[in-house]
Amino acid sequence: MIGTVALLVRPAIAGLTLLTCVNAATSQEPFTPKPYDWPQWQGPDRSAVSKETGLLKSWPKGGPKQLWHIDTLGIGYATPAIAAGRILTMGNRSESEWVIALSEKDGEELWAYKIGPKRGNEGGYPGPRCTPTVDGPVLYALGLDGDLVCLKVDTGKLVWRKHLQADFEGKPGNWGYAESPLIDGDRLLVAPGGDKATLVCLNKTTGKLIWASPIASGDDAAYASIAIADVDGFKQYIRFLSGGVVGVSAEDGKFLWRYSKPSAGINCSTAIYANSLVYAAAAYGKGGGAAKLTRNGTSVEATEVYFNNRNENHHGGLVLIDGYLYGEGSSTLSCLNFESGKENWRERKVGKGSVTAADGMLYYRNENGPIYLVEVNSSKFVGKGQFEPKIKTGLPSWPHPVIANGKLYIRDQQHLFCYDVKAK
Repeated sequence: MIGTVALLVRPAIAGLTLLTCVNAATSQEPFTPKPYDWPQWQGPDRSAVSKETGLLKSWPKGGPKQLWHIDTLGIGYATPAIAAGRILTMGNRSESEWVIALSEKDGEELWAYKIGPKRGNEGGYPGPRCTPTVDGPVLYALGLDGDLVCLKVDTGKLVWRKHLQADFEGKPGNWGYAESPLIDGDRLLVAPGGDKATLVCLNKTTGKLIWASPIASGDDAAYASIAIADVDGFKQYIRFLSGGVVGVSAEDGKFLWRYSKPSAGINCSTAIYANSLVYAAAAYGKGGGAAKLTRNGTSVEATEVYFNNRNENHHGGLVLIDGYLYGEGSSTLSCLNFESGKENWRERKVGKGSVTAADGMLYYRNENGPIYLVEVNSSKFVGKGQFEPKIKTGLPSWPHPVIANGKLYIRDQQHLFCYDVKAK
């Protein structure tokens, strides 16, 4: 870090004294949003599709130019967010879990905030999974144990905090909380899980509870994030819980519908909603499918349209572009017709991975190896380049690729790589 570092003692939570580590020199970084920031999980609109243009349409041998690399993030699987000149992510350092801010220019650390102790080994995969959500001058982040914090983006100073288990009797899955909080207007949405407050809506400024949605089945929170849907003028929030995909009324959290067929219990990928269809998929031998949502006054019915157990998706996600779904399906990269579920093509050589899209191209990251550039093409697989980062940890690389302001970001545990993908 540069400048003076101050340690500020915060109130004890569950017997733990928390420390905020703030870099006083962060004012040197101008706080100005850029046109193609990536301020939350799966980008500005949670579609994992960037609106940026003028990017490379093919890569040279060895991949795009590496601009910088750092190795100080700590252990974890948190995909970074990019906003207002800053990179925001999370990691385990020593025995604690941290939210970390870096300079977008060169990766220099600006500040770090300790939100609590690391939760444990998490089935052999320790470290936070949440992508911080940036909303103007503040960000929101969720730790594995349920520590939900609102911090100042420029300094890392705490604004408010909650704990999903202590405050809402939350029920995380075996691997802890992995969700990235959703901001919708003046509200923050997150899923504690359990039967008391399966989903909650909080005032984003104060953290005060607006409503809690107690879903009677008491699903674990599982590991996906919330999506927004408008079903024939009826606004609702969609969440893939441990028992299936559910929808609740945005107004008051009233439970509306459930689609259970895609659930494997360990559900990680964010559900996709478009044209009255909700699509969800899971791994562990399950598969993926779509249900049609039909409104009848203040109620909604979910009716399955198609399902295929060949279309497993673990945590690599999917993107919807011009009526087609692209992403990992049973350890391949596949292309499906969103309306019918018909498979257009499947490419096995790229293996299991995660996907992001920008400027007519797919950025596909194999969890154990290369990053691929693939043309968005519903007729066939068209590869346009591949490379591997020069340093590999040997652990699964689960953070998704991020495209922001002409740069590609790839994280592997403590390592973060930045590449120039802007066409010259």
